[in-house]
Amino acid sequence: MRDHVPPPARRRTTRGAAVLTAAGLALAGSLAVTAPSGAATAVPENLALAGTASASSTEQNLDWLAPRFVNDGDASTRWSSSYDDANWVQVELAEPSPVDHVTISWPGACAADYVVQTSTDGTTWTDRERVTIATCWRTDVVQLGVTEPVRFVRMQGIDRASQWGYSIYELGIYAAPQAEPDGPALVPQPAALSTTDDEPFALDAASVVALTGDTASGQPVAEQLAEVLRPSTGYAVPVVEGEPADAANDVVIDVSPGNVAAEHAAEGYVLSASADGVRIGADTAQGARLGVQTLRQLLPSWVESPEPVDVAWTAPAVEITDHPRFAYRGIMLDPARSFLEVEEVLHVIDGAAQLKLNVLHLHLTDDQGWRIAIEQPEENPSGIDYGLLTEVSGATAVYSNDGTTVLGSEPGLTGYYTQDDYTAIVEHAAARGMTVVPEIDLPGHINSALHAIPQLNSAGSAPKPLPGQTTSPVNRTTSVGESTLDADNPATYEFLATVLTQVAELTPGPYLHVGGDEAFSTSHADYLRVVDWATDYVSGLGKTVVGWNEYASSDLPRGSVVQYWNGGAGAVADAVATKDATVVLSPANKTYLPQKQDSRMPIGATWACGGPCGLQQFYDWDPATLLAGVTEADVAGVEAPLWSEWVRRVDEAEYLVFPRLLATAEVAWSPQSAKTDYATFTEKVGAFGGRLALADHAHFPTADVPWRVEAAGRGADAVVGEPATVAWTVTAPGLSPADVEATVEWDDGVTEPVTLTSTRATDIAALTINDPLRGASGRTFDAAGERTATLRVARPGRADVTAAVTVTVAAADAVAVEASARCLAGTAYVAVRATNGGADAVDVTLATAHGRRDFAGVAPGRSAYASFSTRTGEVAAGSATVTVDGVDRVVAHDAAHCS
Repeated sequence: MRDHVPPPARRRTTRGAAVLTAAGLALAGSLAVTAPSGAATAVPENLALAGTASASSTEQNLDWLAPRFVNDGDASTRWSSSYDDANWVQVELAEPSPVDHVTISWPGACAADYVVQTSTDGTTWTDRERVTIATCWRTDVVQLGVTEPVRFVRMQGIDRASQWGYSIYELGIYAAPQAEPDGPALVPQPAALSTTDDEPFALDAASVVALTGDTASGQPVAEQLAEVLRPSTGYAVPVVEGEPADAANDVVIDVSPGNVAAEHAAEGYVLSASADGVRIGADTAQGARLGVQTLRQLLPSWVESPEPVDVAWTAPAVEITDHPRFAYRGIMLDPARSFLEVEEVLHVIDGAAQLKLNVLHLHLTDDQGWRIAIEQPEENPSGIDYGLLTEVSGATAVYSNDGTTVLGSEPGLTGYYTQDDYTAIVEHAAARGMTVVPEIDLPGHINSALHAIPQLNSAGSAPKPLPGQTTSPVNRTTSVGESTLDADNPATYEFLATVLTQVAELTPGPYLHVGGDEAFSTSHADYLRVVDWATDYVSGLGKTVVGWNEYASSDLPRGSVVQYWNGGAGAVADAVATKDATVVLSPANKTYLPQKQDSRMPIGATWACGGPCGLQQFYDWDPATLLAGVTEADVAGVEAPLWSEWVRRVDEAEYLVFPRLLATAEVAWSPQSAKTDYATFTEKVGAFGGRLALADHAHFPTADVPWRVEAAGRGADAVVGEPATVAWTVTAPGLSPADVEATVEWDDGVTEPVTLTSTRATDIAALTINDPLRGASGRTFDAAGERTATLRVARPGRADVTAAVTVTVAAADAVAVEASARCLAGTAYVAVRATNGGADAVDVTLATAHGRRDFAGVAPGRSAYASFSTRTGEVAAGSATVTVDGVDRVVAHDAAHCS
């Protein structure tokens, strides 16, 4: 179950290579060489697919590494060369064609230096672009801009990045730029979805979320939807009860019996969207909540923006009937090894809930730390001080693999959850449709308890206290299987009863996890004694007991849950057949999140997959066929565990979680027949990147995902003669500001460059992904009216991405505004005046950092005036905001020192 840290693997020699700069290569995932490009096509043809591939060599002459796999359209196959720098691979096109750009998908054995060549006859070659970069696991987009027809395209190697040969998954050749995919991409894929010929749904400033049926159950769901919509749209989005008279721009949520088939009542929903509005029907609040998550993805990704943006808030016309394949769909966090603060856990819950996951498994205790406070019980025969669990072992965490070298970016983090903290996590999860499953690991993985509680250290416990000590030594390593409770010690059962009872009482969900794995220091007889006692006790508390698959051979209560992670399946199948057990599948090679996503990652294990466990590994499997003797009906669900040997803080956690959690979500939710092929799935993941970025969820820039670039702006109101500023945001996972070129085009023909910036760069070595790129355009206009600004974002091999906003410019001389700072009786004041010089009455608001005044109907020739006390003896130079009929004007004031 654990992510053991293996000994160092065979080192590959990395050769030096110059990394292309802004004009050359993106730093992660997608690399590009800049050159002019032609007109874009929505679905450009990959000319290589109809071509014939050949190469200078094939690694060891193995047929499964032959050059034909470089253009077969299958990203899971590859060509590999012999171990020589001068190797090449080429594609002869079916017909001569211009070449706008090529794409090359590299695994771990890539070129550090190569040139893309073209030829008309296969004999005479022209060097088109040279690419120099040492980092492997990447997809290069190399802009050629070749307008004359050519017949051959070649990757000519110059220098390898490793001691191995060159390997290429796919070599794509395109005559035109590729347009960014458009529209929503739903993850997980619904059970049944159809598009209609109706016009799309449009949300506007008058839209409401309306509740019908069981409005009390639906109210929290409706409020959550409104809370998502308000910040990004800037609309009020009130929640109302009853069917609207005209629901064309509204969302109606109906929680009533019979909306879905009876067998799917718990979490099923139906959703229809069109110009007539959106209707979500469900039998339960949970079903409605899951329907809301689908609507969220049907709307533009900008719905996740924390501030308003101006986009068309539309959803395509669709009909969806949906329900989960499996009832249990989870993610596990491991705060025991390295602590996660409450707010960090809540942040992960928010991201997981969007994917329709409904279980949060919390691994609360392990050798390295104890993370849940246990109160003193009224009856305590052994005199155990339960406060020591968090006082002592709440202050310990994982440190290293060998006891000396720090594992991860910093030492493991310490801390613990009070019972109020734990309740807050449970309640936050429940409000988002997720059940918390707490785990108290036993009889092994228990050193944190042995290190804190003297009474647990007895003849049969391990490890033994050092001379002069009463408790076992602290364990800050990643070693497993060295600790055990004493099956002959009465205090063991007294302790477990107290802990399990309190955790059960704090947990409203049906499950309680008792671990049961890797108890290498416990004899089989003692293992069965402790585990049989614990599972019977948990069952007596009214909970369904859950444990890792090692506990399947114990005397499980009927209806228990076995969580499979590794090893043989015989005992699991037997528990299913003889004890009515169900199975949660967490196979390490399909779900273990601490495994490296690819070889570029500086942290993570590789034991589960014999190398990195990438996105495709997480996606391409069927839970119904994984274990012999375990059928689909026996599978309760799927869970992706995140062990924390390496993980420090939530950003690193999410860097390992996303985007692979999207694959787990689809495996767990979607019928096998509804799942897409892997290439289509990566397109959906690429569309999800902007959502993750806007919601500040870190993610890994997976190399074979076509991450979508999107842009949006926020219009402005301005006054003639005063600057108008438009704010722009671009989501571009894995890219830096230097990798794109942004310009703004005004409707009067003025074109200006826009400088985009990012506060966080993509740096795989530092485990970071860039945040959204941001910039601004400013102009001063000499006439009133409306102006349109269009942002154009260009990058190699792709069609330009655009976003347009409106700037409303008001006449300048209608209302005169002024602000000043002054002193009165030793107190500083800011005085603001607006004088109406127009012909009509106006509404005015005067606002400073020290207060606000509203004036309705200020008549022509009259003034609105307010003096705001700072309640101090001085005020720094600053500004006031004067709003006239909804248009803001900013006016500066000077400083005042009154003491």
